[in-house]
Amino acid sequence: MTMWERMGLAALHRMDPERAHDLSIRALQARLVPLPGPFTSDRLGSRLAGMDLPNPVGLAAGYDKNARAVAPLMRAGFGFLEVGAATPRPQPGNPRPRLFRLTPDRAIINRFGFNNQGAGAIADRLAARPKGVPVGLNIGANKDSADRAADFAEVVRIAGASADFLTVNVSSPNTEKLRDLQGAAALDRLLAGVIAARDALPRRVPLFVKIAPDLTDAELADLAAVVMGAGLDGIIATNTTLSRDGLRDPQRGEAGGLSGRPLLDRSTRVLARLYRLVGGRMPLIGVGGIASTDDAWQKIRAGAAAVQIYSALIWEGFSLATEIARGLDRKLAEAKIPTLAEAVGSGAADWDG
Repeated sequence: MTMWERMGLAALHRMDPERAHDLSIRALQARLVPLPGPFTSDRLGSRLAGMDLPNPVGLAAGYDKNARAVAPLMRAGFGFLEVGAATPRPQPGNPRPRLFRLTPDRAIINRFGFNNQGAGAIADRLAARPKGVPVGLNIGANKDSADRAADFAEVVRIAGASADFLTVNVSSPNTEKLRDLQGAAALDRLLAGVIAARDALPRRVPLFVKIAPDLTDAELADLAAVVMGAGLDGIIATNTTLSRDGLRDPQRGEAGGLSGRPLLDRSTRVLARLYRLVGGRMPLIGVGGIASTDDAWQKIRAGAAAVQIYSALIWEGFSLATEIARGLDRKLAEAKIPTLAEAVGSGAADWDG
């Protein structure tokens, strides 16, 4: 991290978290953030669901909800991006305050509630982006919708052709009863509609589903069976948690989803379990608590073909993406592993029990 980056982060940390978030987007738009482009090598370059990634370090959904800064983010060191979540109609989300920075825990709690400008506006921005790293869209449902499953398909119809991949988000804890859609029967019906909408697009767009870290082993097994049976292209594990175990910050009682450092072990355990369930038949993306090369390496060895980061950027800045990518390349070189794919799942058994 450069001195200027440290000074910028220190200034942002003196502000309300949501205002700081918005200012960081504006700084990207104004080209005030160093943009080195993605680091790559023969070891790191890989294919994920048919997409070419220069490196496996992606930006998780939730940072650039409205695709306002896609072009600069494509040059910020990430191997791929995910924007959104998008809903069919614009919605303001939950009342403020709705974002809380838990500095002693290196964590955040959010209860945004899918605040976004709507799938149409987001699709227009995605369609206008330059060529470069893959950019996916996280899709959701409007809070007041009478048929939330239909909302997911509607977002695909509106915006699917503008994205390089799509992620069905049934795991946010901030829209009431949304997580109920992770149940086997409900998810099967939802995915049927989403796949039909995706198959009607002018080209085939890879389709992922993002799951919660709070599923039981039985629920996870049911979900994996549904996703494999539906023919999806991969699973993103995991979203935020409702757990508050071990937190120290006085704001730990705030409602919402917890992300950041405390999520690392919980989400990695789910990832490793999922890797054993799918048996290498579809790629997994590991997200949750990653703040260093060692964290990302742990996810890869647990079964992730790629990883995503978000919360750690609050403390480490955008240079973290390149730092992790370079660190992964060094680990592969030191272990004499010629490609990233050969490391995926090599430590999944370490998470048994």
